[in-house]
Amino acid sequence: MTLRPLMARFESATHEPHPLSSEDGLELGLTRVVRAGSSDETRPVVLVTHGQTASTDMFVLPETRNFVEVLLDAGFEPWLFDWRGSCRLPYNESGTPYSFDDVALYDFPRAVSAVRARIGSRKLFVVAHCVGALTLAMSLSAGLVQNLAGVVAQGVFLTPKLAFGSRLRLGFMADLVRPWVGNVPVDFRKVGLRSKFTPLFALASIGADCPDPTCQILHNSAWGSGASLFVHDNLHPTTHDRLADLLGPAPTCILPHLRKMELARSVVRWNEGDDRYRALPANALDQAHRIDCPLLLLSGSRNGLWLDSNKLCLDVLKKRQPQLDVRYVEVPGYGHFDAFTGRSAALDVFPYITRWLSERAQPTA
Repeated sequence: MTLRPLMARFESATHEPHPLSSEDGLELGLTRVVRAGSSDETRPVVLVTHGQTASTDMFVLPETRNFVEVLLDAGFEPWLFDWRGSCRLPYNESGTPYSFDDVALYDFPRAVSAVRARIGSRKLFVVAHCVGALTLAMSLSAGLVQNLAGVVAQGVFLTPKLAFGSRLRLGFMADLVRPWVGNVPVDFRKVGLRSKFTPLFALASIGADCPDPTCQILHNSAWGSGASLFVHDNLHPTTHDRLADLLGPAPTCILPHLRKMELARSVVRWNEGDDRYRALPANALDQAHRIDCPLLLLSGSRNGLWLDSNKLCLDVLKKRQPQLDVRYVEVPGYGHFDAFTGRSAALDVFPYITRWLSERAQPTA
């Protein structure tokens, strides 16, 4: 398996790939980023991970002051984790079908264990975006990931919530489209005008202000769901022009599990009758007391995909698990994907994260 190289810019820093395989035999991506010539082994560590069909490219954009640069300047050691839903890996588009259970059971525990083995007793945080945060929530509630110094969940965590129209489209795609379509593409240049996906791209173009078909199917339709992934004006022109590299085709194999979670408004297990997944709770909210670290739930005020899922999560956890240390931050003017990839995110979004991390990175008395 060849992991696609990062499309990255590292100012005065180097990156070290660390071979990583999941327990069920898939090669994953794990990369450590350190200042060039630095031998500081005391920095707190932040494991950063992406959402479905994205990759850790979203945190190292060359055209902006990216999230990894901000973490380095704030005194942290970033590690980048590409789980099996990354567009840098072949499994998201053409691998064996999987559910979010596989990510929670195999991918996250393996990555956290590998980083912990390398860093020893240093404080370890996780910053997770979208489905990366949702599947991490399952791992935490199962007790498979423990002893973190804190978790930042962007967009969604334990209580996924979609708009009514997106919920209807998700059901349609899960029941009627999935048997015939393995992936929903985003790059119209690859599928062509006469492909079976042309009606989907045409539907996504209705009412769109941007002429780019990739932008339309992501900003106007989120792979056919009718949702919106970002606030268009927040993206740098270069970021906009390479959306097809930053967000890959959406595998339809995950749609039934996603629909089950959204209908339950909770992170729930898909493989109910399979003993291999018994370690995962049937409903993560019922086991949320096993989360043993502080939480920062982050969301853009204009999140067109998950809406106010993280605000809902805060309200639910305050009622059901009042002992948890949970904070919610809503960033004005931002959507979902642009919370990390927006051209001004280093000024508008990242300070909320680095301040919260720095508060909890201080040595305990």
